[in-house]
Formats: sequence, C-alpha cells, structure tokens
Amino acid sequence: MASDPGLVLRGIHRFGLGPRPGDLARIGGDIRELFRAEIAARQVASIAGVRFSSIGEAAPALRDFTEAERMQREARASASQPAAMPLQGPPLPSPMVAASGAMQQTASAVGTPAAAMAEAPPGTAPARQPPPEPPLPQRTYREEVLGRFHAMLEPLGGLPERLVAFWSNHFAVSVNKGNPVRTFAGLMEREAIRPHIHGRFADMLLAVETHPAMIIFLDQQQSLGPNSRAGARRGRGLNENLAREIMELHTLGVAGGYSQADVTALARIITGWTLAPPNGQDGIPGTFRFNANMHEPGEHLLLGKSYGDAGFERGKAALADLARHPSTAQHIARKLTRHFVADEPPASMVARLAKVFRDTDGDLQALSFALLDSPEAWSAPATKMRSPQEFLVASARALGRKPEIGQILGPLNAMGQPIWQPGGPNGFPDSVAAWASPEGLKTRLDVSAAIARQSANAIDPKTLADEMFGVATSAETRQAIARAETRYQAVAIALMAPEFQRR
Repeated sequence: MASDPGLVLRGIHRFGLGPRPGDLARIGGDIRELFRAEIAARQVASIAGVRFSSIGEAAPALRDFTEAERMQREARASASQPAAMPLQGPPLPSPMVAASGAMQQTASAVGTPAAAMAEAPPGTAPARQPPPEPPLPQRTYREEVLGRFHAMLEPLGGLPERLVAFWSNHFAVSVNKGNPVRTFAGLMEREAIRPHIHGRFADMLLAVETHPAMIIFLDQQQSLGPNSRAGARRGRGLNENLAREIMELHTLGVAGGYSQADVTALARIITGWTLAPPNGQDGIPGTFRFNANMHEPGEHLLLGKSYGDAGFERGKAALADLARHPSTAQHIARKLTRHFVADEPPASMVARLAKVFRDTDGDLQALSFALLDSPEAWSAPATKMRSPQEFLVASARALGRKPEIGQILGPLNAMGQPIWQPGGPNGFPDSVAAWASPEGLKTRLDVSAAIARQSANAIDPKTLADEMFGVATSAETRQAIARAETRYQAVAIALMAPEFQRR
C-alpha cells in the first residue's frame, strides 16, 4: 500500500480534506500512516479569530445584548417611532443628529457646500462609509464559521477535522432556532466536540447534552417534572425533545429497541437540566446548571433498569449506560462507516467497528484506528459524493485559496448546507442521493464556475488535475480540460470532475 499512488489518492480524498498544491509529494509514503499519526497524536485544531473563549463569556454577553435590544424596542415604542434595525454596536443617532445629516446631504446635492464635503479634495467622491457591524449573534456566528473553515485548510491529512465535522453533524443543532443557538453553536463544537474526538464517547455525549446550545435547541429548559416543586407551582410538565433525540439520534438509533415509555422515563430523569437565570444569582447567566426544584422525584425504569432519586448524578448514570449500550455501538459504527465508505455500509466493517466500540467502552481513538485498519475502507470504490461543505473546503485547498466569510456563506447557502444550520436535529443527510440531484449539481457547477473565475489566472488546469487526482485522472477528464475554451472553464471542469466530486 505504501507504494501505491492510487491508494494514496483514495485516502486523501476519502479520509482527508483533499490535497493542496504539493501535498501528494509531501505525503510520499503510506497515507494510512499519516492518518494514524494524526490520531495517535490526538491532533485537533484550535480555532482562531473568535470573540468568546467559552460559554461563560458568550452567555452573559448575549444576555446583555438581548436586554439592550429590549430596552431599545421599548424606547422606540414609547416615542411612537417606527421599528429600526436591531442593536448593532454604537447607539442609534438621535432624531436631531439624523436630521442634521440629511440636511447636509440635501445641501450638497443642490450645490450648497456641506461641512462634511469641505475637506474632500476637488473632484473626489466622498469617503465610502463601512457597512454597519452585524448584531452580536450574527457577528459571533460569522467569526465561528470563518475560524472553523480556515482550520480545515491547515492540516496535511485532516482526518481529525473530518471527525469534528462528523460528530458535529451527529449532535446537530441549528442556528435557525434563534439568537442563542446562533451565538452558541460554534462554541458547542469547540467545547463539547473538539476536546473529545479522541476520547470516550460517553464524555462527549455528556458534554453535548449539557451544553446550552443543545439545551436551548431542544427546549430542555422548559421541561419540568410534573411532581417537582416547580412543576406543581407552575402547572407545567415534561418536554421530551431532548430525551427523544438522545435515544433516537445520539445513542441507540431509531431501531435501538426502546419504547415511548423509555423516552418518558429519560425525560423525567433529566428534568432539572437547565440554564442559570439572567439575574446571576445561581451561576453565570445562561450556562448549564442543575435545578433540583425542577427535577422529577422518585425512581424511574429506563430500558429495564431502575434509576433512583439521585438528582443530576442519576441523569449522568443514565447517559453513561446509553453510551455503552450494544445498540449504540451498532448505530455509531454503521453511521461512521456510511459517512466514510459507502451509503450501504459493508456489514463486516460495521460489525468490526461495533465490536471495537463495545470492547473499549466507546474509545473513539480506538474506533478511528479500526476505521483506518478496515480493508473495506480502502477497497470500496469511490461512490460517496462530497457534501457541499466538503466540496468547498477541498476546492479551497486545491486552489490554495483562503476564502473570506462571504465566499463561504454564500456558496454553502446556495448548495444547501450552511454550517450549523440543518433542517432538524437529525443533521444534514449523508447520502449520494441528497447531494446529487439535478438541481444540486447545477448549483454546484455554478459555484465551481464562480470559484474558477476568482482563481484561474494563477493556475494551470493540467497541473491542477495532476495535484488533485494524479494517476487517477481519467482520459475523459484530461480531454475535457484540454478542450476547454478558457482557463477558467478548464478549472471549473476540474472541480466538477468525478475524481474530485467522489470520494
């Protein structure tokens, strides 16, 4: 395998992020050993350029932003003014100041000198004002997306980054839920997923389910034990969203052998998992806390096991048992194999990975090694299609680009996979059919053409094909590139080639 350039190419596309100029020469030897070294070193990128280092910083900032926005709305309402833009940093100008600015613009338009124009040299246009800064949640989201995307441009192989993206989609939240999730989604990935991709699944599971982004996304803060002190006082009861998704999506799987009674039991067990209130009297506002007043008392039977009245520890114990359940091992093994190898995962590989998961108590580093060591992972044909996010990252790497935020958000929105914005808690689909529709391919072609226009002048298309596909470049692809009428068309053809779209 070490001397087979075809397998090196298959590996960098299947398990990595796609080659950059010169990467195939840098890798040289056994691509599997490169990935094994990344896993053995427990490599995981740190995200640069983000506003908040932790949820403990972000949650109070969001509280302050929300309160300032509320006060601004109330002030406008009391003054009977029309609605304005959301709070965007500096206070809005007073009506007198705004009127003065309008008068200056009018005076300038009819030829009367305006103070603002007096300093401009003759014959020059007035200085262009920068656009207003986006509100805090959108600004934070954009910073997190940019940091995450740029982190995927750095590694030589990149399997750890692929695993981060896999687990982030497995434990999906959507920024469509509103400002809190929009602010916290990137933090959840940084705090609850990145630190655990080489650790134990049970630890990642607990970190995710207690993160404010997940709590808010699935309305867990609204769940009250019917017989708890808070439930009796407020006349409200359970919200089963988090419990259901823990079992159906995060652990056992839809065919994992649980019942509706088990969902209800887990929902009762994790009542009291909520957020600290805004007043700051019970921890940092907006961060996770256990509220005993909301917790359902008594014993509860989950999957045949009784869980006693032990508060937060009872919920931790239930999650730990779900993490090591045989159905969870099967569900994770199948999903991981489907993501990396084939829509219809080889049964032998799924069984092997499930056994490693069970035997190691959910050691994700051992699971990654088992993935790389599976013969099926290297012999299976390249039938998987790169998702839009994978395609945009691979394109940027292949062309040596470092896109700005608009060059990331725009294409991903157009192709249907904006970061941390799936349609539901089951995340983005992971099948060829989801991304290979005629409309999806047309949009992808448009994106490829736009990228090529921005990059083609500095790139030789034939060299690009060699850097991306090497010996795997088909005669059809070489011929199509050679016949292209322009350089940018040739680059677009290379980006849309089956060798690049499939992995």
